[in-house]
Amino acid sequence: MTITTVSSREFNQDASGAKRAASKGPVVITDRGRPAHVLLTIEAYQKLTQKTASIADLLAMPGVADIAFEAPRLGRIARPADLS
Repeated sequence: MTITTVSSREFNQDASGAKRAASKGPVVITDRGRPAHVLLTIEAYQKLTQKTASIADLLAMPGVADIAFEAPRLGRIARPADLS
């Protein structure tokens, strides 16, 4: 992944070049030398913002009842408290 940095002026003069650069990685757009914006492809943005499914969502998926699964036994987890 390549991170490209362009000034606001460069971005305004060559937006298509910034879009091409975004296909290789994020494009940081600076304003007066300071990072102000980031240009990403929609795929990269969706990857960053996608919500991870909860276990309840995964178990509610259609066809999940057909999956064979046996949880491994962990043995004895808890130990008696030593109060001495």
